[in-house]
Amino acid sequence: MKLNRTSLSALALLLASVALPGTSNATVTVLGWPGGSEETALRATVEAYNATSGISDADKVELLFFNREGFYDKLQADMAAGSTAFDINLVATYSIGRYAPYMEPIDLGSGAAATYGDSVLKTMQFDGKQYGVPTDLSLHFMYYRKDLIDALMKDDAAKKKYAEIAKQYLGKELQPKDPDSWTWDDWAATALYFSKQVNSESPVRYGTVLQMKNLLFNMMVFQSLPRSYGGDWTDKEGNVTIDSDAYKTALELYKKLYDAGASPKDSLSYEYAETNAAFGSGQAATALQWNAAAADLTSAEKTPAVAEVTGIVAPPAGPDGRADHIHGLGLGLNKNAKNKDGAIKFLKWLASEDAALLYARKGGSPALTPDVVAKVAKERPDLVKLGEFASKYGYVMNGATSANALSVYELQAKEFTGYWSGQQNLDDALAHTKAGMQDLLKK
Repeated sequence: MKLNRTSLSALALLLASVALPGTSNATVTVLGWPGGSEETALRATVEAYNATSGISDADKVELLFFNREGFYDKLQADMAAGSTAFDINLVATYSIGRYAPYMEPIDLGSGAAATYGDSVLKTMQFDGKQYGVPTDLSLHFMYYRKDLIDALMKDDAAKKKYAEIAKQYLGKELQPKDPDSWTWDDWAATALYFSKQVNSESPVRYGTVLQMKNLLFNMMVFQSLPRSYGGDWTDKEGNVTIDSDAYKTALELYKKLYDAGASPKDSLSYEYAETNAAFGSGQAATALQWNAAAADLTSAEKTPAVAEVTGIVAPPAGPDGRADHIHGLGLGLNKNAKNKDGAIKFLKWLASEDAALLYARKGGSPALTPDVVAKVAKERPDLVKLGEFASKYGYVMNGATSANALSVYELQAKEFTGYWSGQQNLDDALAHTKAGMQDLLKK
């Protein structure tokens, strides 16, 4: 994306126009992620930092936001132009390679590892260097209806029907299990059993809710399935391996469930919001969904139909065990920052235990070490699972922090959705994806 001087000036004006009110004397400017819990938590945390004794007016922090749509292209254009409109900028695991040339690595101090742990800090690393504070971590939970599973496990006739459906669709007679012990086949059998189109006696319409829209973030939800079968983007030598049996198995399983009616027919247009709405309505038995949905799906006020009966476990296991996609959102140092000393001071404070706990209490989703998260466990039980799943099952695909990682996800979304919708066959989808990835990931 190219921007001329006029466009860049307009962008700088936009940034200046959305500064946090009441901080006109601040000289450390932070460009944050707009909307949602991240913005709410960051605003509260910055307010607390600015009120801390010992923080001079010259080092107080102000916030800037611009729209999520086109955010990454706008940010790259501004940074490539050498913008000094902000000292600290948003960085994400999947975009870190794109922005690293315009940022400076930072030393967060020894306390950061005690607060977040090494695996979480690595989500903000590129070429072995630390580029940000991991303020929020995203991964996926398997949400399921405890009441439906409990009833199934106690009903011999239902278990017989379950086995018959598993044999018919998956080629094996499976028995219902505790969701925390599910393989992907167990999940698929459960999804089929609880689908009216497959089992007319199902108490709900759908067994699951698949996010199949042509959208890069949906690929992050999907890819833990092939990962648990040993799949990756590339091997150690950098060869693209997307056409592996792992990806074939995973793509075929999604299509089998979709074609059988286990997920709503309009799932090809589903992403985060639609999945929440479908599961929250009480008409789906399971949903693989982002951890951020936990607060809503377990809220009696927001989703009364399922709040009291929603269970949460890690994604199911494949032959290589469980795998849970993780990526971090964080804040790092702009190479052209006007107040680098003040920016570094704020970033080091943000990486401290006190700041991380404050951020968590204000609605953010930091992945904290067990000792630290225990201090907010009652207020934020979802963060306990977040940290546990991240440390046990978290992964980042080879190449997923490269400069073109977002383009890879976009390519996969286009080709895989094309397969699921019947617009192309599996071999063509994988061939097109491999060819595109070879070009995008070439050194």
